[in-house]
Amino acid sequence: MRDMNRRKLERLGEIAREMTDKGFVSGVSCMVIQHGEEQYYHESGYRDISTGRKMTRDTIHRLYSMTKPITAAAVMILLEEGRIDLLDHVSDYLPSFRNQYVVDCGVAVPVTRPMTIQNLLNMTSGLVYLGESNPAEVRSERLVEEIKQKLLTDKALTTLEIADRIGQIPLAFMPGESWQYGLSADVLGAVVEVVSGMRFGEFLSKKIFDPLGMTDTGFYVAPDKQERLAKVYRETEDGLIEERECHLGIQNKMELPPAFESGGAGLCSTIDDYAKFTQMLLGHGTYQGVSILSPQTVEYMTTAHITSDQQRGMKTWESLAGHSYGNLMRIMTVPEEAAYIGSKGEYGWDGWLGTYMTNDPVNDMTLLIMLQRCDSGITGYTRRMRNVVFSALESRK
Repeated sequence: MRDMNRRKLERLGEIAREMTDKGFVSGVSCMVIQHGEEQYYHESGYRDISTGRKMTRDTIHRLYSMTKPITAAAVMILLEEGRIDLLDHVSDYLPSFRNQYVVDCGVAVPVTRPMTIQNLLNMTSGLVYLGESNPAEVRSERLVEEIKQKLLTDKALTTLEIADRIGQIPLAFMPGESWQYGLSADVLGAVVEVVSGMRFGEFLSKKIFDPLGMTDTGFYVAPDKQERLAKVYRETEDGLIEERECHLGIQNKMELPPAFESGGAGLCSTIDDYAKFTQMLLGHGTYQGVSILSPQTVEYMTTAHITSDQQRGMKTWESLAGHSYGNLMRIMTVPEEAAYIGSKGEYGWDGWLGTYMTNDPVNDMTLLIMLQRCDSGITGYTRRMRNVVFSALESRK
């Protein structure tokens, strides 16, 4: 295990200031934690350019796909309680997933194996996100458009209704045959509802957020917290402009308790709240004396689970070179193949607006980055920050 050179971490602040000075983002914050202690924190820029509200550590960010590791943790809780089995058929909980099919050359071909909970956790389900390259993507796009159209009406689709509709969409491939990023985590949110008898957000609050003290994490932002919610910005030729689209059927303003509590993209949080979740995982399931998961479960949750055949589907993701996948997270398996410095066994995920998390169990270290810029994911700045952090790990004397 190596310790952090805090002087080297000062470079993170310079990168953050460059991001805001050049107008790449409106604002950004980053945090490094090791051995449960904050090693570095920096914030730069604004959470709201129009009002001049600055980025602060209590700024609330839309997580988008950084919701997924929390959804995976919820499923692990049900696994520990003996309430589900990973090889359970999804159709055992959601009947619309019976009689699924793949469209091959315009012909509907029935699935040869039922979709399982494990397929959903590992993105090997055949469910996809939006696009035009195959019928699965086209139908997924139509569904999301319907969700958006009804989002702020009294006909808004619920988590269970949306999962029911997803079950009727053709698959991009037979379950277990390949890997493709998609709507799997949203279906898992519905499974949690069916098994627990609670709304997904209620389950997360009871089992994860309340015990860990994650008081600013949830599927919407209450009126008394709205001024802390960062605005979303999109890069244009004329600079950053505010984005108001409800991407993936998630409310942009996050001001109403949603009918659809998206397990793939719906949560918002602060950097300090999310740090409590990451420290729980690094603490083998326990944070400040509060146990959420067992060490054995955390080890399973943060281990790669896809086969070499399934992993071929990840080849198109340049940012995933050197990684495998499991339980809604990337896991670094071959560090020398990655596009940045890292550690074997490191795991985490990122979001559409640029939120980023990685945990390094080898060095007991977490890196968190928060920003709200459309179509970001892992940016060049993210990689630069990573390289600073991992090069700041030095051998103990």
